[in-house]
Amino acid sequence: MLANDSSTPRAAPPRAFGRFELRQLLGKSAGTMVWLAFDPRLSQELMLTLPRLQPADEAALDHWLTEARIAARLSHPNLAHVVEIGVQDHWPFVAVDRALGITLGEWLTAHPGPAPDVAVQCLCEALRGLAFAHEAGVAHLDVQLHSMLVSEQGSVRVMALAAAGDALRRAADAARTRSNERAMPMDPSQLRAQRDAAARDVLACGLLLHQLLTGQPAADEPDTALVIERLPPQGREIVRLPWSTPHPIPEALRAIANRTTSGQQRQRYQGARTLLRALDGWREAQAQDNGGPLALLLDRLHTVGHLPALPGLAARVAQITSREGLRTQEVAGHILRDMALSFELLRTVNTAQVQGTQVAGNGPVLTIRRTIALIGIDGVRLAANSLRIWPGPLSEEGAAGLQRVMQQVRLAGHTAQALRPAGYDAEVVYLVAVLQNLGRLLVQYHFPEEAEQIRELMQPAPDAPGTEPGTPEQPGLSEEGAAFAVLGVDIESMGMAVAKYWGLGDEVLHMIRRLPAGKPVRTPDGDGDRLRQAASAANEAVDAQNLQPAKRAAAAVEQVAQRYGRVLLVTGRDVRDALQSAQEALRSGGLVKSVMRPDEAEEATPDSTMEPASSAFNETSSAAAAGREG
Repeated sequence: MLANDSSTPRAAPPRAFGRFELRQLLGKSAGTMVWLAFDPRLSQELMLTLPRLQPADEAALDHWLTEARIAARLSHPNLAHVVEIGVQDHWPFVAVDRALGITLGEWLTAHPGPAPDVAVQCLCEALRGLAFAHEAGVAHLDVQLHSMLVSEQGSVRVMALAAAGDALRRAADAARTRSNERAMPMDPSQLRAQRDAAARDVLACGLLLHQLLTGQPAADEPDTALVIERLPPQGREIVRLPWSTPHPIPEALRAIANRTTSGQQRQRYQGARTLLRALDGWREAQAQDNGGPLALLLDRLHTVGHLPALPGLAARVAQITSREGLRTQEVAGHILRDMALSFELLRTVNTAQVQGTQVAGNGPVLTIRRTIALIGIDGVRLAANSLRIWPGPLSEEGAAGLQRVMQQVRLAGHTAQALRPAGYDAEVVYLVAVLQNLGRLLVQYHFPEEAEQIRELMQPAPDAPGTEPGTPEQPGLSEEGAAFAVLGVDIESMGMAVAKYWGLGDEVLHMIRRLPAGKPVRTPDGDGDRLRQAASAANEAVDAQNLQPAKRAAAAVEQVAQRYGRVLLVTGRDVRDALQSAQEALRSGGLVKSVMRPDEAEEATPDSTMEPASSAFNETSSAAAAGREG
């Protein structure tokens, strides 16, 4: 918990500033300076923030005062209340009561090397105040250690909005347009300037986070404004967290901190609210086992469900289940076409199993036909009627994004069928491949804006105008790194938390966790490993084809074949054929042959034939063993 240090060391003999007695310089930058002062009229200690540049003329001074008064009207728990705004000897100032706390710089002197959670808590409170100010159209313009106050209770407030010298340099132009602002809508250039100023505040917060985590100012320069001038696109300085820090930095927090000061301007946080959301997600995830976005996601599952069902689902299910003579595997084939219903049935039967109300003593259920056998046709109808109909709460754009992701996931499922080793059931490997994308699907449905941010961060930077031929392409972030930077937690952890919540056991959780990228693929230890490898290979192949730039897709697919070739006994041609067969199955609903058994034409998609009844789940079979046919 943050704590105040009530001791205030006195410096050199006081200097007079009008009626004020200046006792100590608490901090300065290129834009502002903060003095500890005593007001004999009120017998009160104050902190005076002054610009480093005196207003050039009366118009500039009037503009400074107007901006400061507009900012002072904002009221928020994380913004310091302004006691007075005034002018002394042509120097404007903003006064704040010293009783509100000490500056963050003073606090760091008394508490060097704060733990990461304390540092993040501090910055989150400052970001809440800044986000409120930005949404009101007010930027700080000089976020520094001396512009933040820490109270005795540990709360953090941002002090002296709009008091920086940057405001003075723009005063002449702004003063000319001020008289027209109330009569006319803000023009695009003003809106851009407002967004740029807010983004600059967020970048300065990133530099302060760097200092809080490392114990040293970024680029060995305590003035954030001067560091910003050295970062791209103005300069060439690169600011990233070192691997040696006073405290270990969790990978998710490292990704967030490095994104704030990224050398690629497009990857940085552009808004205080966005950075705050990522840091809050990380804090909450650290505070509890299923916390942060995971807890938020589980809460949303109760309100809007895991995924929306396709239009007309209930009517289709009623029609299918009312047909006489239809086999369970045929019903299962129809159900698998709707991802939401498939998940709901798996959730229903496995949750019931965990609660001991059904199939007590069995392993987890990982086929739809076994689920139908356990809950019956009435259970299927009940599950279909409980789902939100497409597109749920999504906007048209969000629904299009979810549909795109669902198509890619189905493609991966069909590809996994084609790549599965001999003797393994089509439906099981399809569902394993689909469940390896559970986190991706849930994030796309419940956090569509964040999902779009993650995709943007994963894209390589486009060549800037004037880039010389042969200049190395600036790569995007990995999906894990992008998710850390946006949500504070990785996407796979979300999917795993929900799968565990649904009652899927450790054996299934192992299978639906993708093989880690960049690590060797080892000889499988059993059926579970084989299913996991086939599904991982399929997902990596689909990602290589869809997420990589077109010019690199073919090479990326070949790398997948090389990575899995030894354990799955596949070649580059096999993987390409599997992707092609999966595309055809996706378009036509036809059959998908295993590349390992091209002579067996009866191998089918999960939309048609399923495993023989003899190899379905029974009272003693495990999840992995149930994936084997016959």
